[in-house]
Amino acid sequence: MWIRSSKLLMNVNFWHSVCLPVCCDELIELRWAERVDCGRKPLRREVMCSAGTGANNEKAQEASGLMKWEDVLKNVNVYIPHAVLASTVLALSYPPSFTWFTTKYYAPALGFLMFAVGVNLSIGDFKHAMERPAPIALGLAGQYILKPLLGVIFAALAVRFLHLPDAIGSGLILCSCVSGAQLSNYATFLTDPGLAPLSIVMTALSTALAVVVTPLLTLWLLGKRLPIDLVGMITNITKIVVAPIAGGLFLNRFLPQVSRLIRPYLPLLSLLVTCCCVGSPLSVNINAVRSPFGLQILLPVVAFHTAAFIIGYKVTEVTFPRAADISALARTISFETGMQSSLLGLALANRFFPDPMVGLPSAISVVIMSLMAFGLVIYWNRDKHP
Repeated sequence: MWIRSSKLLMNVNFWHSVCLPVCCDELIELRWAERVDCGRKPLRREVMCSAGTGANNEKAQEASGLMKWEDVLKNVNVYIPHAVLASTVLALSYPPSFTWFTTKYYAPALGFLMFAVGVNLSIGDFKHAMERPAPIALGLAGQYILKPLLGVIFAALAVRFLHLPDAIGSGLILCSCVSGAQLSNYATFLTDPGLAPLSIVMTALSTALAVVVTPLLTLWLLGKRLPIDLVGMITNITKIVVAPIAGGLFLNRFLPQVSRLIRPYLPLLSLLVTCCCVGSPLSVNINAVRSPFGLQILLPVVAFHTAAFIIGYKVTEVTFPRAADISALARTISFETGMQSSLLGLALANRFFPDPMVGLPSAISVVIMSLMAFGLVIYWNRDKHP
């Protein structure tokens, strides 16, 4: 009898050791052990197990909800073209909505976009980009050979056939002679993140070369001598490109937890910053935009950027037909040649040309190239976001 009791207790202890670590999926075995022991411990443990499972389910639901919210934030980028269009309409209908965003905010705003790109990259990405000098050279050629040529052609057509003032033609040529746009880096990042470093290198080099090339082109094509502000240009490159990207790389390398924490929120903030960069030039130059030539100039500006986007893409396909990433490379150089630092063109026009009409092409160019570029982002990402 003593032996049977011992075996029974051993069986009870066995079921306690097997069933208690598991949760409510094993409640049948737990209840069977309760009948054998005739005590209340298994019942209490069963209740505790049920409560623990409920808590775990709540935590799982909270985590799932947080992940869904982060996914929504990450996918905000697909709405950039819609937001840019909305900011354009708002700036035209109610200019005070963006007049507070003055030129002093342009550099920090563009710097933030570069920081948002840098957080998602590594130093190795830039080393790999520097190993491709041929695409970099093609991008620079498109920026300072193709674009000025297109600027002269469409300026001549606009003055001759659309009967636009010479100041408008001069403004279009000036816009075509400036460096690449930092927004092209962001557009490339949204479409082909792996080639964002290559885009950044091309834009940084074109910005550095603008110290010499832009004044030479304007002197040759417009007969207007622009002063060369070497220190100011280097300072702007450092503020807008080098320092923000270096900060993002630093966080990604040495503070990965901070990087992961802020990364989901950067797309939404970047969208808001982009809208301000588009709406502000329109609001500030609203009188020129509403002038009799405001709508007429849309045609040459749209034609100018359209030709630059298409030629940049096609020339890349012809030049690098055997490249493993030919489609992505063509998109990257298309963004580089299709987009200009129109804000720089606007600043030069306002500072060195007495006629306010000269700045009108650059002011409209900011909106047109942004709508076209981010429209291309949606088109080229159509398979990624069904």
